[in-house]
Amino acid sequence: MKTIFDKLTREELINRINSLNENSTAQWGKMNVSQMLKHCTQWDEMALGKKKYKQSFLGKLFGKMALKSMMKDEPMKKNLPTVPSFRIKENIDVAEGKRKWIKLLDEYEHFSNDGFIHPFFGAMTKENTGYIVYKHSDHHLRQFGA
Repeated sequence: MKTIFDKLTREELINRINSLNENSTAQWGKMNVSQMLKHCTQWDEMALGKKKYKQSFLGKLFGKMALKSMMKDEPMKKNLPTVPSFRIKENIDVAEGKRKWIKLLDEYEHFSNDGFIHPFFGAMTKENTGYIVYKHSDHHLRQFGA
């Protein structure tokens, strides 16, 4: 399974991000490309430990079971629910959004957030974090045909 901690995998994601533009349209879901870039930037800020979130009540009940199913070597399903704090309403500059997201992906080379708590899945190992970060990025890039 691919992980964000692999340099070649990060380069692949960055190349895919660079293929996006203002005219990229979603193949599913409600976000436009600008909102997706901001969503992914916020998500990676969380995974890198720049912003902290508590695990939700539903996550405490079902998070570990859901995480186990996410660890399969297959793409994330389309139209999965988004944690409310990661639903983006405003638009940002696409070029700037791409730059910020790429900068964050580069930071995974020196990842140090071993105590990462996902708002739904809960406490995660570094290995699980690497897989989930990749799968989340891949999911949204596929959403926009990248």
